[in-house]
Order: sequence, then structure tokens, then C-alpha cells
Amino acid sequence: MLDIMHEFTVVVEQSSLNKASQVLNISQPALSRKISRLEEDLGVQLFVRKGKRLELTRIGQLTYEFALELRQLQHNYLRTINEYRQEGKSTITIGASLTTLQSTLPDMMNIFMTKHPDVELKAITGKTHEIASLVKEKKVDIGLVASFIDDKTLHCLPLFKDHLCLVLPKHHPLLLGRQPDHPIGMNDFNGLPMILFSKGTWYRILTDELFHRYRIMPDVRMEIDSFEAILRLLATCKLATLLPQSYLRPQLLADNELVVVNFKELEQTQRTTALIYVDPATLSMTARHFIDEAKAFFKK
Repeated sequence: MLDIMHEFTVVVEQSSLNKASQVLNISQPALSRKISRLEEDLGVQLFVRKGKRLELTRIGQLTYEFALELRQLQHNYLRTINEYRQEGKSTITIGASLTTLQSTLPDMMNIFMTKHPDVELKAITGKTHEIASLVKEKKVDIGLVASFIDDKTLHCLPLFKDHLCLVLPKHHPLLLGRQPDHPIGMNDFNGLPMILFSKGTWYRILTDELFHRYRIMPDVRMEIDSFEAILRLLATCKLATLLPQSYLRPQLLADNELVVVNFKELEQTQRTTALIYVDPATLSMTARHFIDEAKAFFKK
């Protein structure tokens, strides 16, 4: 079945028995007999002849689409077999920002690796637009980005929504002597000494949009790519920052003596974190397992 369907697709793509026989390296009469036998087995006419060209009938077009799916399934199967031949391991490469790798992925990756101990995980870091390019170029299997990507060449699977939070050292001046009837708000950002993510990152874009919307001018002392470096510097330098809620684990806050402050304007700064990948049919079985595990993990 696989052989005749492969030969059928070549005939379709060449629109000629003569050209197809040359590609397949078999005689034209032998190829013609095979196609006739396929039509007899199916009980339908697959081609009509227009001059020297062969054109598909309606059922022929459906058969061609089926043959392409069959070819892709065979390709995926053989690729998966090849992955397991290589030292009994399969590999998946993930593209994400360094901060996302440090904060969002570890818990999910631990669960995935427990279920799939033979998988070798690799990671490439970059900004959102860089990760999208890596996925398109198939240099990574899956990208994890803090944005919904509207691109016809990519599949974008939303995982969860996130928003910015104000993070302060426990003894920050904004917290000392604050009265309940005067909660922290947007006006407190004016002139506030802060550490922010470097320009070009999605969360920095989100932060700048927020400040622009409310005409806020903070005192930006540092711009840093590393999430962990920001956390360490907050208490030392008595600075404030804006960080995504998903990054802020209770133990991490406690270890660094930090306090999280939320209010309406910050909760409205929502950003969708999503997986991006090319056509699922072209992905390895391992990559598809990873996508399924991510869906289940973030659905909890």
C-alpha cells in the first residue's frame, strides 16, 4: 500500500506517466499497470487525460491528500525510530528567554522528564522575535514566549495569562508607615528608583507601555536581563521592580525578603505566555508529547 501510494503521488506531481516513470526508475508500461490496478482495487477513476497531461478527478484529489498524509506519517515514524536508535535517546530542543527557562519551565520539565526519562532536553535562549525565527527555521522544536504570536506559519498554543506585579524589599520606604487608606498606586512610580528588564524584552515593552499610558516617569537605575540578578539587587540597593506574577514563587520571595504589591492598574497589564511550533504533523513524537504535557500542566 505504501509503495503504490508513493508512486501515485509522484504521478500526480509530475502530471505525466512518462516523467513519473523516469523519477521512479521503472518502465512507463509497468507504472501504468500499477495505477490501473490501484483504480481497479478502489473501484474509482483517479485521473482523466487532458492531451498529454493527467489531471485528478475529485476522488483522485482525495486519494492524493490521503497519500500525502500517509507519506508524512511514515516519515514521522521512521524519524522517531531513528531517534531511538541513537543511544536509545530522543532529543527535543526548546527556545525561550533565559528568565523563562529559570522560572516558568523547571517545574513542568521535571514532570516531563519523570515520564520520559530517555529524552534529552536542549535549550536555546533569545528574545521573543528571535525564538519565533528559530522555530520557523526549525533550529528549535518548540518555542516558549511571553506573547501570543499571530503568524500563519506558526501554531500558537496559549498556556496562561500573566500580569506585572510591583516587587519591593521588605523594608522599602514605600512600605514603611503606609496607612491602609492610602494604598500604593500608580502615582508612587513617579521618581521611584527601579531596576527593570532590558529594553527589547516583552515584559519591558509591557512596562514601558504602562508608564506611557499613565504618564509616569520612574527613576530607572539599572536595566538587566537576568531575573535572578534583579532579585538579588533589590534589597541590596533598596530598589523596586515590576516582574511577571508567574515568576514569583513564595519561597523565592521569602529567601530574598521581598514583598509583592498588586493593584488594579497592574492586574490589567496582561500578557499571554504561549508555546509556538510549526505544523504538528512535522514534529517528532517527543515534541508532540512535550506539547501535550505542557497543556496538561498549565491547565491545572
